[in-house]
Amino acid sequence: MTHRPHHHALSKVPEITLGFWVTKILTTGMGETTSDFLVRTFDPPLVVAIVGALLAVLVGWQVLSRSHSTWRYWGVVVLISIFGTMVADTIHVVAGVPYVASTFAFGLALAAILGLWQRSVGTLSIDSIATRRREAFYWATVLATFALGTAGGDLTASSLGLGYLLSGAIFAVLFVLPFIARKIGLMGEIGAFWTAYIITRPLGASFADWVGVTRARGGLDLGTGWVSMALGALIIVMLLLPHRKLKLVN
Repeated sequence: MTHRPHHHALSKVPEITLGFWVTKILTTGMGETTSDFLVRTFDPPLVVAIVGALLAVLVGWQVLSRSHSTWRYWGVVVLISIFGTMVADTIHVVAGVPYVASTFAFGLALAAILGLWQRSVGTLSIDSIATRRREAFYWATVLATFALGTAGGDLTASSLGLGYLLSGAIFAVLFVLPFIARKIGLMGEIGAFWTAYIITRPLGASFADWVGVTRARGGLDLGTGWVSMALGALIIVMLLLPHRKLKLVN
């Protein structure tokens, strides 16, 4: 939300520019459709195990590294998006847990992680993700936001019967509100950032589902595999583009 000149010297996460938010929303959509495609095409337990193993390796590489890498960072985000979706969907489909219950549970888990992070480090700012402890808290928070967003998006689209398109529109409005609240002084920088970050998950996933899933499920039926490839290509384009240090909120 704000830019600090020495951000990259102090943190292993990207600066928060307009490009960051666009890329983040694209990864949430890709994670949703890729997860759906993989578990419907291959053996679900095997796929979840493979994605989980890849995620563990990449997160370990990211945490142990001493410098920021754009491609490694977003690779972790994409895998977390896929794996977080799989976890939330598995809890609902396999264990039969209602979306309202899983949304509440993931919300509590996220609150607990943020509380421990704040108590341990003293700040939830991402401008200082430069130690392994802080980065571990950061990635645990990111995983919790993806799981929460998956359950919350499915709650509105399926359980509440709003459908993917209307859910996406609602989350688009909710996504803008933290920026407005920050601008007029109703929210602090850190609170506004994490609120917007959480909402990106159901926002991107709702629109991706609307485009990819069958008409029987309320989508355009373009295919989750094709949508995943298109979103992956857009992510690569975004990472190749130079990003101005544009602040959405001063």
